[in-house]
Amino acid sequence: MLTLDIDSQYSQSDIPSNDKLEQWAAMAYLGNNLAEAALVIIDEAAMQTLNRDYRQADKTTNVLSFAANIGELDGVTHLGDIIVCAPVISAEAQQQSKSIDAHWAHMLIHGMLHLQNYDHDNDDDAKVMENIEIELLAKIGISNPYKLLE
Repeated sequence: MLTLDIDSQYSQSDIPSNDKLEQWAAMAYLGNNLAEAALVIIDEAAMQTLNRDYRQADKTTNVLSFAANIGELDGVTHLGDIIVCAPVISAEAQQQSKSIDAHWAHMLIHGMLHLQNYDHDNDDDAKVMENIEIELLAKIGISNPYKLLE
């Protein structure tokens, strides 16, 4: 079971409900223990600062994940923090002709997998991570997001 702590530091009308965000994050938690994660919703300026400071990329991005990798404390595994940039997600959904919910679901699942140490640094790791994302999204009726990008 996953508990998601949501901190909305930015608001816009097309951000899905907290219930949906929690559902998408929970379905991407692949563990069996009690776990918690934090989701922070921010704007482009804040995301650019984080991306510059932590990834040395002085530009905005859609999602950043910071895995805690600290194990279990008091019976709960703290997975880490997912930071999402609402305006970037909205713009990407429009550019890629995806529904806003489909893109948010993908970004939450993607971020949660990063918190569980999945990555896409090389082709083999990317394929594993993408296949999990595709499978999870299919369970909620969302088509393969990578096919749209080909």
